[in-house]
Amino acid sequence: MKGDEFVKEKLKNLIKTEDKKNPYTDEQLAEILNLRRDAVTVLRGELNIPDSRERRKPYLTQEIKEILSKSSNISNRQLTKIIQDRGFDVSRFLVSQTRDEIERDAAETAPKEIGRAQYSDDVRQKINRNFQNMPKCPEELTAFRSIVGFDGSLKPQIQQAKAAILYPPRGLHTLILGATGVGKSNLAEAMYDYAIEVGVLPDKAPFVIFNCADYAENPQLLLSQLFGHAKGSYTGAAEAKEGLVEKADGGILFLDEVHRLPPEGQELLYYLMDKGKFRRMGETEAERTANVLIIAATTEDIESALLLTFRRRIPMTIELPPLSGRPLDERYSILRNFFNEEANRIGVKVKVTQEALRALLLYDCPGNIGQLRSDVQVACARSFLTYVGGQKDYIEVDLTDLPAHVRRGLLKIENRKPEAENFLKGDLLAIPGQIDIKVGPKENLYALPREIYQYIEERFQELEKQGLKQDVINRVIGGELEIKFQQLIRQVETSHQTLAKQDLVGIVGQNVVEMAEKVTRIAERRLGKTDDQLFYCLAIHLSATLERIELGKPIVNPRLDRIKSEYKLEYSIAGEMVRHIEALSGYKLPPDEIGFIAMYLRTITKPIDIKKGRVGVVVLSHGRVAQGMADVANRLLGVNHAVGIEMSLDEKPESALQRTIEAVKKVDEGKGVLLLVDMGSLITFDEIITKKTGIPTKTVGRVDTVMVLEAVRRAILPDSQLDEIVEIIDKDKIGLGRFIPSDIAAKDKRAIITLCITGEGTAVKIKRLIEKMLPGIEKEVEIIPVGIAGDEDISKKIERLKSEYDVAAIVGSINPQDDFIPFIPVEEIVNGNAVGKLKNIIGNVLPQESPINDPIVKLPLASAIHEELIEIEPDYKTKNEALDGLAKILVKGGYVKEGFLLDVYKREIMGPTLIEGKYAIPHGNPENVIKPAIAIAILKEPVEWLEGNAVDLVFMLAVNEQSKDIVLNLYKLFQNPKFVPSLQVSRSSKEAKNIILELLF
Repeated sequence: MKGDEFVKEKLKNLIKTEDKKNPYTDEQLAEILNLRRDAVTVLRGELNIPDSRERRKPYLTQEIKEILSKSSNISNRQLTKIIQDRGFDVSRFLVSQTRDEIERDAAETAPKEIGRAQYSDDVRQKINRNFQNMPKCPEELTAFRSIVGFDGSLKPQIQQAKAAILYPPRGLHTLILGATGVGKSNLAEAMYDYAIEVGVLPDKAPFVIFNCADYAENPQLLLSQLFGHAKGSYTGAAEAKEGLVEKADGGILFLDEVHRLPPEGQELLYYLMDKGKFRRMGETEAERTANVLIIAATTEDIESALLLTFRRRIPMTIELPPLSGRPLDERYSILRNFFNEEANRIGVKVKVTQEALRALLLYDCPGNIGQLRSDVQVACARSFLTYVGGQKDYIEVDLTDLPAHVRRGLLKIENRKPEAENFLKGDLLAIPGQIDIKVGPKENLYALPREIYQYIEERFQELEKQGLKQDVINRVIGGELEIKFQQLIRQVETSHQTLAKQDLVGIVGQNVVEMAEKVTRIAERRLGKTDDQLFYCLAIHLSATLERIELGKPIVNPRLDRIKSEYKLEYSIAGEMVRHIEALSGYKLPPDEIGFIAMYLRTITKPIDIKKGRVGVVVLSHGRVAQGMADVANRLLGVNHAVGIEMSLDEKPESALQRTIEAVKKVDEGKGVLLLVDMGSLITFDEIITKKTGIPTKTVGRVDTVMVLEAVRRAILPDSQLDEIVEIIDKDKIGLGRFIPSDIAAKDKRAIITLCITGEGTAVKIKRLIEKMLPGIEKEVEIIPVGIAGDEDISKKIERLKSEYDVAAIVGSINPQDDFIPFIPVEEIVNGNAVGKLKNIIGNVLPQESPINDPIVKLPLASAIHEELIEIEPDYKTKNEALDGLAKILVKGGYVKEGFLLDVYKREIMGPTLIEGKYAIPHGNPENVIKPAIAIAILKEPVEWLEGNAVDLVFMLAVNEQSKDIVLNLYKLFQNPKFVPSLQVSRSSKEAKNIILELLF
């Protein structure tokens, strides 16, 4: 059994045999199964297996019931000790919570009443004045704990909320006041959860949310939604309908933006709160009853926005402060939670740099918590683009990823809240399933470089994007693998000299260690005594191999044919080792894996000569920082390799430069020196030093302790290279102060071709955009626009240009498949990834200015167009089939939630969604949109969308509040006379996407 089914079976067996008193947590299961914790949570959910707390609950409950039956007055402290003595590893908190549940279930519940007590102004004022004296829930209840500040700045408001829920017989109607985004909806929901926890409401009591602003322009429809209507009560009321008041009977009705409720609606609610009775619209005789607790929210002044009669029936008023009135520690916690949510949603770690965190803590945020969440999501979305195009396994949110109004917050550092620095001890790292704040060095010194499969996948994709063919890619990667294996062996040799077997067990597991020991003995029997490196490398490599097979991922060795012919002895031994691995593990390993193990054997027995010497590391900073970071790295790695140079704030740059030159001369061992700097003029030192000394140097900015640690760890390896270290520790910043060897120079008549389907005009626009993105490129390289349309064959046209120019790259919407010219697709121009590639291709001879135009800002629609969301001539015969089909692919792609389709149908009922009566643009509510996207159907035959209107193009918009520019871009495209005709003749989804991207320019 393989893949997910095998893992699920292992998971079920583990839970079946676990200690029922102390079941495995998801974190423990993740460690045993060698998976991520969130992956275990997903698998457990698919198997309908409860979490560890729920699995333990029946056993714990039974034990506590037994103890209480003999001694009902026992204290929680004594009860906890007895439970722990019986083998449960639980806290007093959990024991007391379980005891409360048992006693609450045993108690008789009071009969439910219809209607509510009446309150005069005097009573209302007394309640508000003395809410602190209301009964308090036991501390262990958790409903309000999800609200940051529940025990801090919001403690008075939380106490009011508790009092409103606990007041007999079943709570007080409540009005929550506060500006937009302060958390009114969250508080209302927490009040509902609290009512369930304390037993004021039954477990399945309804919680109904209604935003009065949704129907504010149509009071009749608003009141119909709220109270329901009788058949024929107004035009279009073909059937009787119950309203939200009836649906909320026995629970809570939350009315957001209640000031948008018309006066007659406030009067009807007043009557409901006063008498517990109401009528549907159009009913004149029969009265209905409903027992509903009203929680309302508004941003307005209640004296002018709400009727006095309505206000008098709401005795509890809670006012929430703006974000600016909250302490910084709470704002920090809110930010941490938001980034944690994004990490969970994307399934990828999110690192937030100190500079970005500082700006988010200090900028003015008039939209409060709601705006803060939006700004965090925008920052994560921008940095996600870089992550997709890069090689890091995490998303890095830097200052440049933040919206402009957030970045301006840095200007306030000197005159506002210096205590912010208390929260800026290091970068913030949000991991799916948990949050970890990095405040100091935290490194696994036993970690090997990226495992070989990941390297192959990434390198393959990189070469494939350059337009190389399969056999060429195999030759390139195959040659690189030899060096990679040497690096792997040397790293183990240097960094794992003291690695004990029990430490290795903690990394890969006991079974894999034993397997590696047995197959290593096979190698020694055939080759003689081997070094310990083979054992360590095999153990870690086998762990990655078996995990890959479990997950159903392929194993590909591009060098297999050469290994079979040139490493015959090693391949034979590796085959014997693999047969033993298969017998021990129960897996079938492919021949490609035999080739990998043969490469390890070859590397151990016949190592390649490696150039001696190490890369030097110098750390530079303003103030007393650099020496400390260098000392930490040296001490942790047991070396004396890194050198720290500290520049006082009043020291002249010339003086610091001279000290740095002396340090570079001292540490250079013939392989160059890496400069790790914090900011300012230090970034430019490398180029000056190289010119003065001839020693290759490169600079990486925004240094921190973790970066120094990683740089030193790699620099002390005997096969390390300066370029490789720079690329690994900070690929995105490789351009800063980069050393350019003297033999790199732009050739005469170099050119870049821009190639487009829709004609030379678009190719010209792309040329101009490249020139804006890379100022000065036109002085080094000629950019030649070429359109596909025309009589001349495109391959002949390119060959002709190649005879006249040194063609460095082709940028466009169609790949001419030239093996010798790198190809950059048009979407990489749109998302900005092309900038770095073009710099590398032309030798990075351009000035170091940042691009003056950000294409992502100008072309937001590009981020919403995806090839998998475009359907060419789908088999849709009706409007409903088109709606269902497009919504399905949006859900499948993770762009919208399941409820999106229902939103679309509701919107269609309100009125057909057509542009110029020719093209359909159905859409749903933003609440069900996960990430903005547009699904497109180019129909073979038109379908009737509205009586008398048929369409053959359907654009289903999944957009949110931040998507205004996406919609505007789309409307602008419809104004382009080329757009619809070009799209209608598209032969593939890819071609349709490229046409859209081209016409955006």
